[in-house]
Amino acid sequence: MSESLPDLREVKSRLQEASTYLRIEEILDRKIELEDLVAQPGFWDDAKGAKKLSQELAEISEDITVYQNLMIKIEDAETLIDLASEEGDNAILAEANQLLQDIGSEFTELELRSLFTGEHDERDAVCHIQSGEGGTEAQDWAEMLLRMYQRWAEQKGLSFDITAVSEGTEAGISSAEFIVTGRRAYGMLQSEHGVHRLVRISPFNKQANRHTSFASMHVVPFFEEVPDQIHIEETELRIDTYRSSGAGGQHVNVTDSAVRITHLPSGVVVSCQNERSQHQNKEKCMQMLASKLHDLERQQREDEIASIRGENKNVGFGSQIRSYVMQPYQMVKDLRSNFEIGAVENVLNGQIDPFIESYLRWIRSESNEI
Repeated sequence: MSESLPDLREVKSRLQEASTYLRIEEILDRKIELEDLVAQPGFWDDAKGAKKLSQELAEISEDITVYQNLMIKIEDAETLIDLASEEGDNAILAEANQLLQDIGSEFTELELRSLFTGEHDERDAVCHIQSGEGGTEAQDWAEMLLRMYQRWAEQKGLSFDITAVSEGTEAGISSAEFIVTGRRAYGMLQSEHGVHRLVRISPFNKQANRHTSFASMHVVPFFEEVPDQIHIEETELRIDTYRSSGAGGQHVNVTDSAVRITHLPSGVVVSCQNERSQHQNKEKCMQMLASKLHDLERQQREDEIASIRGENKNVGFGSQIRSYVMQPYQMVKDLRSNFEIGAVENVLNGQIDPFIESYLRWIRSESNEI
């Protein structure tokens, strides 16, 4: 009857580890504090602040519930093992082993949360897809990527809001800007930042030649309010209004109030065309601009540190991160973690979680080596 005991010791150890990376003691205290705030009579007077605190309460309550449910299941498994030992019942032991196996699977999923250690991992994500050189081929590939991320967001229960699209000349898109909203959206999508390469038989070439296309994905954390360290002067902005046009109707609402903002000192450009009013589009643009400027400042700091250390940074916006090969064989390979999978169509249909996980584990291993 002792064959289950090592598994039981293992899950108890994993529960203790979960208590650490979920910061259970800390968030239990924070939950009490937030519940007191929510109960205050004037809590909703500041709607934006109240919404933010309510979201925080919901998220930490979820973590506490997951942890407590696992604790109960482990206690149930221990009870079953004791009962099986007392009665010499192999059927009860088999039930305990199955429960331990299920608990192990839940821990594997839960432990992914320990990989989200970045300052902004919990935030929403501002994303920009840009087709590379190659005209229609690259523009079609850019639209395929947009669809891949949209399907992934739907599968994860995340909100996917396309703010602007520039249509391709014959097919596809030249570029697209979108915001993914939901817990850890940035933490997950940071794995997609870089250049994506597609190899396939061209659907636009009568000779059916094999063609290589490139498109880039740029991801930054989203800030609803301008961070304190970012100062944006109106005199540094060029604000253009225009009408969204062309086939973009299939992606976004066609309006007369689209806004494009150029930050003159940095050259950063953002646009939004899916809100109902020019004022709303401008507000969304300013949020996106603040997010991009904050990330630009972070990159500059990292570059300075790398320069001081004499490092040659290989991973950046211009770096190829993933290869999608449809011909002459089928394979998607991440060039950083070396994770690969043969089901290309599944990946293009939004099943990118294995790549996100492999990237996060790669980042952790790289950090441990420094």
